[in-house]
Amino acid sequence: MEPSEPLFNVPRAVLYSMLLMVAVQAIRVMLPDETDLIMLLSLAFIPARYSGEAGILPGGYVAAVTSFVTYMIVHGGWVHLLVNMLWMLAFGSAVARRIGSSRFLYFSILAGIAGALTHLAFHWGEQAPVVGASAAISGQMAAAIRFVFRAGPQTYALAGQRDWSAVPLASLGQTLSDPRILLFLGIWVVINIAFGLSTPISGVSSGGVAWEAHIGGFLFGLLAFGWFDRPTPKPDAATV
Repeated sequence: MEPSEPLFNVPRAVLYSMLLMVAVQAIRVMLPDETDLIMLLSLAFIPARYSGEAGILPGGYVAAVTSFVTYMIVHGGWVHLLVNMLWMLAFGSAVARRIGSSRFLYFSILAGIAGALTHLAFHWGEQAPVVGASAAISGQMAAAIRFVFRAGPQTYALAGQRDWSAVPLASLGQTLSDPRILLFLGIWVVINIAFGLSTPISGVSSGGVAWEAHIGGFLFGLLAFGWFDRPTPKPDAATV
């Protein structure tokens, strides 16, 4: 490694998103338990808000609108946050390098909203809160598989980073007919369903893994990424 080469080269949008999530989790740790719970419920996505309980839940009617986005920045604990950060580094970084920070953020937010809407459709009126960036990251993963599997050794750029803008975007037909992608998706779906049926999220006693939200975010990413795909060869990274 050259002395001038950074240890990590993380796209700014990914880095700042992770720092925001870490800051929210750190603030929660310092709060008294009751205040922390109010903060979590005010930010979390709760289906019961839309069946007549918005006025009695923390955050009130404002949270009925804002929680479609804010639920993505709060997590059920440090382990939940760390896992999501690792997945975002793996898949979100490739997407951010390909389409740039602004489109990456718009895309991720909309994937998260799609995940929340999907969860709402399956859990109408339930009081269990949904937290975490997993739906948005599932959208990032779906976007990434439309080009990362087509990358060759020629897609390297400066400082050993892949130039993802040089990789052609696969059509939906090409994506869904690639055996490697189908195997990857099969494993991912099984993991989501298995965790969704059996594993509670640390820190949210009544909640589980919202696998419907994951799938909603994934489907949005798979189907909608082409509208956001405007490859740019310019690096978009923050060195840390």
